Amino acid sequence: MRTLYHLWLNPFCRKIRLVLLEKRLEFEMRTESVWERRDEFLALNPTGEVPVLIEDDGTALSGSDTIVEYLDEIQPEPPLIGRSAKERAEARRLVYWFDHKFNDEVTENLVSEKMMKRFLGLGEPDSRVVRAGHANIHTHLDYIGYLVDRRNWLAGDHLTVADLAASAHLSAIDYLGDVPWNDHPAARDWYARIKSRPSFRPLLDDHIPGAPPPKHYRDLDF
Repeated sequence: MRTLYHLWLNPFCRKIRLVLLEKRLEFEMRTESVWERRDEFLALNPTGEVPVLIEDDGTALSGSDTIVEYLDEIQPEPPLIGRSAKERAEARRLVYWFDHKFNDEVTENLVSEKMMKRFLGLGEPDSRVVRAGHANIHTHLDYIGYLVDRRNWLAGDHLTVADLAASAHLSAIDYLGDVPWNDHPAARDWYARIKSRPSFRPLLDDHIPGAPPPKHYRDLDF
């Protein structure tokens, strides 16, 4: 069976999980402790990063953008990169926004600082870094609100990988209880639509031992 090497709160892995589930492709997951630098895993992806998707024939695909493009080719329905040239361009632009700008300004400052440091025994989170993440997230939630006030979904009329990328990052942060949803009702309503999709249910069932999510994490109505 198709196998996804992942880490639970890694937003790039979560994005691939959502794409696979939206396309109704069967797969199994294997947690990979990337900090161990296993030789067997490095043979699959020399960068030592997740996600890595292994096909039934042994083909190893790495890099979340590469995997999304591949899955959209082998399973065209639903077309998650977009249904027109303009929608595809906008979806790719927004994926870059969330996977780079949002990741650097918010996800790294909150998820990596608060969770990865804990599991790797690297000491307490840097409060200055965490405060920066809390401050930066408002700008991005405002931007989501701006987009969905003008469109049905982030990139246009249809759900695309842009929505899945954004929600993958936000779901990891929401697992920590650090998304100020009440201050951003438009973004909250958009996320509620994503959260209610069948593809999102497995993410809401995630439960990391020793670090349970807040009660609202699984609540479809917040």
